[in-house]
This record gives sequence, C-alpha cells and structure tokens, in this order.
Amino acid sequence: MCLWYNKDAEEAARFYANTFPDSNVGAIIRAPGNYPSGEEGDVLVVEFTVAGVSCIGLNGGPIFKHSEAFSFQISTADQKETDRYWNAIIGNGGQESECGWCKDKWGLSWQITPRTLTDALAAGGAEAKRAFDAMMTMRKIDVAVIDAARRGNTAP
Repeated sequence: MCLWYNKDAEEAARFYANTFPDSNVGAIIRAPGNYPSGEEGDVLVVEFTVAGVSCIGLNGGPIFKHSEAFSFQISTADQKETDRYWNAIIGNGGQESECGWCKDKWGLSWQITPRTLTDALAAGGAEAKRAFDAMMTMRKIDVAVIDAARRGNTAP
C-alpha cells in the first residue's frame, strides 16, 4: 500500500513504529534528482510497516490528501490500550472524530476499536443494537459503557 505525504513520510513512519505493535521503519530512499515537489537528496520513499501492514510512504507533495475512505483499524483489548493509542494520535497533533475514529496530524484516519465492541456487533440481535447505539454517542470508545450496553444496562 502506498500512502502519499507532503514531505514528512519519514516522520509519520517513525511515529507509527514507536506507537503501534508490529510496526517498524525499513528502507529510506532519497531522490536521485530534483522532482516537482523536492530536490535531489530529499527523502522520496519510506518503506514501513504499521500493525503488520506493509506500506510505502511517498513524499509526493501537497497535491493529494488522505481521506476517510482509507483508515487503519487498531483492535484494542481494554480501555487502557484504547486510551494509549487514541491519546498518542490526538496528543501528536491529531484530531478526534466520531465512533472511535480519529485522524493523525498527517490526515490519515484511524479506528481505535475495542474488541468488546467488535464482539458485540458480531453477536447480532439486541446486544449488537445496544452496543451500536451506545457507540453512536461517542468519540473515543468507552469500554465500560459498551460492556454495560451489551449486558442491557444503561450505566457501567
């Protein structure tokens, strides 16, 4: 997968590698000559892995932007892990969105999704509906509220 960045693919790749498990930065390829949005010697391509997904970050300039049409989904075990990833993204210049979604400072979308929510939705029926309705009121997912909704309670 190739992700387009303005000039900061290496910074993004290093942030992802330091934040998410099964992530690392591989080869860094520099431009062999000048190009429309950079000069010879600038970082052109960064090979990296995010949560086990192989990526290439291309420093292609400001022409193309990320959109919600693509996002990374990070499954979390509990509130502590949910908070850690959410806070890392938001605290590094990102922004909150709805229903467990946020954007990093480069505009890439992330879904920080506790497994209890995924399990509730997979269960179907009334349990899924209650968890879904609870999720629809949230920005960052509140695990205790989702668990309460799964049980049919209105409060954690």
